[in-house]
Amino acid sequence: MENLKSFDEFLEKRFPESRRKAYYLMSIHEHLPAHVRRELKQVGWTKGLELAKLARRDGQEFDCAIWLHKARVLPKDEFRREVEKELTGKETEPWEIIYFKLYKSQIPVIEQALETAALMLGSDRSRGYCLEMICADFLAGANLDGGDPNVLLRALSSSFKFLPENQRQAFLQIVND
Repeated sequence: MENLKSFDEFLEKRFPESRRKAYYLMSIHEHLPAHVRRELKQVGWTKGLELAKLARRDGQEFDCAIWLHKARVLPKDEFRREVEKELTGKETEPWEIIYFKLYKSQIPVIEQALETAALMLGSDRSRGYCLEMICADFLAGANLDGGDPNVLLRALSSSFKFLPENQRQAFLQIVND
């Protein structure tokens, strides 16, 4: 038995690269049945964490055979989307994180644009959605001078599909008048 002074010391010794991974593993251990935990090496701890979310929600009703099968056969991102769909009832679109360098002088302008877009679109919208709408607005304006009309159509279509139903109807009324 190791003579460690605290749980923090244990985590630091056993998981020096990632304290967060240790907490994920604890969540998996708490919520998944023992026979599922034994099979986690096959599916990996990332998928195990997704399984734990379902097990936490469903408790004794958790259908581990079906979800363990899905974890084995689906790629990680697709499995994550399946779990998200099960938990929220909503289909999620595939996503990607993109990185690019910004100069410190650019950040206030970008932050202000994102905040303004969030106020206009509704604060429940993601920063990615706000950025998409800023870009769509830019493209719509840039293509007024005889540019590619398909760019404007894509920007408007993208905006339209995110409107609430009552605003869609109001928009269609304006367009048809």
